[in-house]
Amino acid sequence: MAFSNNALCMVLLVSVMMMSSLMVTHGGNFYQDCDITWGDQRAKMFNGGQLLSLSLDKTSGSGFRSKKEYLFGRIDMQLKLVAGNSAGTVTTYYLSSEGPSHDEIDFEFLGNLSGDPYILHTNVFTQGKGNREQQFYLWFDPTKNFHTYSIIWIPHHIIFLVDDTPIRVFKNGESIGVPFPKNQPMRIYSSLWNADDWATRGGLVKTDWTKAPFTANYRNFNVQTCSGTCTSSTTSFSSGAWQSQELDAYSRRRLRWVQKYFMIYNYCTDFKRFPQGFPPECRQ
Repeated sequence: MAFSNNALCMVLLVSVMMMSSLMVTHGGNFYQDCDITWGDQRAKMFNGGQLLSLSLDKTSGSGFRSKKEYLFGRIDMQLKLVAGNSAGTVTTYYLSSEGPSHDEIDFEFLGNLSGDPYILHTNVFTQGKGNREQQFYLWFDPTKNFHTYSIIWIPHHIIFLVDDTPIRVFKNGESIGVPFPKNQPMRIYSSLWNADDWATRGGLVKTDWTKAPFTANYRNFNVQTCSGTCTSSTTSFSSGAWQSQELDAYSRRRLRWVQKYFMIYNYCTDFKRFPQGFPPECRQ
């Protein structure tokens, strides 16, 4: 069938409109989108809900969560982490459902002594089972400025990104018997708390409470969800096409760069932990 130029333009316009209708954007204001869940006055919102801070002292930490639950989407949050001697502290930003068979997608930032790098700890829980840790150093100081930490969660895979650079991909492995989070809506959670029994060098370095209160800052919370199917034929994150089922060539190169130079732990290479063989998803 032959199309005139006008007809072809109309078809393209309708296609773009249909794709746009599948994407719903939420967020941008902590007052409207989040609830402070613990910590009393240690969690505060500023600038009309555009900025949120969490603090930790010797008495308590603090946290918040999204008002809504989400099933698939792209979640972006900008964080500026605790500066100075943050040893023993953990700042978290993650998705989680509820119950003993919960699903969860984790960013955890493990504090350290002044001058030492933060450790970015990632994990994926499916049906209550986690133990899928990968850890990274960052290629910048996350306490100096805000940086964007993103989770792309679609039926095909989960992607962790830092400033739009993919650092980890967890693929849907249901075909090889690995459960994938796809049925339980999740809320977004964040917290700042004391974990000096394990967080810094396995608990060897304790929290220095003379440096309290410790404070982390959050801004530009944004969620894009699918009101239809989470699939797309495009691949560039910068164009907003986060629904793609595959990384483009540039993103694959960036992923390899991060994993080669900044990954410091990968459960899929921990022979001591899995002497009987690695989990099946490690073969993907």
